[in-house]
Amino acid sequence: MEASPTSLKRLKFGKLKVVRRRLLQRYEHQPFISCLAGFYSCRWRRYQRERTEPGKCCCNMRECMFFPLLVAAFCFSLVFLYTWGEGKNDYNGFDWYNYGNLGFWFLWSLVILIVAAVLFAYTSLLLVLAMCLLAEGQQLYLHWSHKIGTFLVLGFTISSLFALSILWRDHRKTVRLSFQVTAPYLHIGAIAIMVLLSWPVALHAIRADKKVIQVVIVGPYLAILLFLFLIPLGMYSPCIREKGTLGPKPALIGHRGAPMLAPENTEMSFLKTIEHGGDGLETDVTISYDGVPFLMHDDTLRRTTNIHEVYPNETGKAASLFSWDSLQKLNAGTWFLKNKPFLGMGSLSKADQNQAMNQSIYTLSGFLRLADSHNKLVIFDLYRPPERHPYRNLWIRKILDVILKESKIKRHLVLWLHNSVRSFVQSVAPGFQHTMGRKAPIEDLLKHNIVKLNLVYTEMSSEDIRKYAEANITTNFYVVNEPWLYSLAWCSGAHSVTTNAVHLLKDLSQPLFLMTPRQYNIMWILTDLTSAFLISLIFALHWWREKNFSCCVQDSNTMIENGTYNKFKTELNDMPAVLA
Repeated sequence: MEASPTSLKRLKFGKLKVVRRRLLQRYEHQPFISCLAGFYSCRWRRYQRERTEPGKCCCNMRECMFFPLLVAAFCFSLVFLYTWGEGKNDYNGFDWYNYGNLGFWFLWSLVILIVAAVLFAYTSLLLVLAMCLLAEGQQLYLHWSHKIGTFLVLGFTISSLFALSILWRDHRKTVRLSFQVTAPYLHIGAIAIMVLLSWPVALHAIRADKKVIQVVIVGPYLAILLFLFLIPLGMYSPCIREKGTLGPKPALIGHRGAPMLAPENTEMSFLKTIEHGGDGLETDVTISYDGVPFLMHDDTLRRTTNIHEVYPNETGKAASLFSWDSLQKLNAGTWFLKNKPFLGMGSLSKADQNQAMNQSIYTLSGFLRLADSHNKLVIFDLYRPPERHPYRNLWIRKILDVILKESKIKRHLVLWLHNSVRSFVQSVAPGFQHTMGRKAPIEDLLKHNIVKLNLVYTEMSSEDIRKYAEANITTNFYVVNEPWLYSLAWCSGAHSVTTNAVHLLKDLSQPLFLMTPRQYNIMWILTDLTSAFLISLIFALHWWREKNFSCCVQDSNTMIENGTYNKFKTELNDMPAVLA
């Protein structure tokens, strides 16, 4: 039985549709778009996707409402990652705070950093996929699992930033300080992002069939771009300065010695500071029950000794309530090898490990003799003994006896910080460099013979440093561990810094991010001009492509194809002849 002419035509038409579909799928880099849509929407097949028609929104109403949430999640995760990353200088303090509340040591700061990086990477990937889909003219449809993930990122980052602002208020000052050195480079990064965003913005703006829609798309984009172009006018950085105006490198004072290389407040720690060229030593002093001043930062001995092994029933007892004979039985170094208190400490040599394992609690007398023998400055916090302590009212006299009679350290090496009995100390021990732990009017400082300020680094101000320097009052900032923060102190004119990282900061030959105003202006202008040219070129390219290569397929059910797909128009028209 022969087939009718109608059946043959239907067969040929069916073959034509199959060939046309395969030809188009082969040409339109189908695997690439399928991967984009698959990862973003879990729609791996072509019939599950739709292209955006000219003049139409990139997605349905629900997706249009959710897309800003994805952008917000990206922005908040970026802010959180930058905020926490720039807080690396204080990670040890954060972990120490958690140790005091939880009772065990753990690098919580590292965990939060990893979580922040993962959340930022996740939202960045989703946003990049969305931008690529928009650039390909595909409609957006975010899978429900990604929507849940976006809500979780938003909730976690917002709550974390809020918690930081409440529990760690000084951290906001750290972030503001970081802008003084990173702002020029953040500006370049923001401009680069705007250049990448120009591709989907130009595509959808030019394809829009109404002027209002074009204004809605392009208006905010151009406003943000103009703001970024002009924001350097309001930037300030002490590291942008003329050649020859940079002051000397700040002196380095080891905070409890070199606690990244050895157990804090031990002889080994101070020797490491001296070995790496530190200019001074900082420590904390308390007094034993029988009147021996010794070095200990914490109220108890749990964190930095093996008291849980030697005196398991007295782990919560104040350190100053132990006799010196009892304190000498404790090991002050094994905890360091076990807990690794600093992020990125590295591994110790076998000799250093053996030396650390044999460290004991150090006396103030031994500390001062060591500093005097190497001609190093000393500064210390003094902790008054608790009530019912035999030396509660005699502690200053006892410490002065150790300084003046036992160690006989050169007096100009002592930076006396304690403020309550300063006039008495000045009368019995002239020659100390008296240091104030807070800012005060210059007249008051000179009245009390203050020659140095010991300030937390968040109070750093180049204007204040200059003002005090004019009155011959130098400034020391604590605790400065990161190279960027040390560079900022250097550019601001600080005389010295207290640091945990003498071995790292000593190698800086000049401040990071240092540049002249002329170099910065060239960088700023070149960045703006280059980005403006690229963005204009991208808009022109999309306008030219839409004007010259867009065409309409006759079938009313077939969506509008554009760009290079039209190269196959001739092949498709000739297809029936091939199949005949």
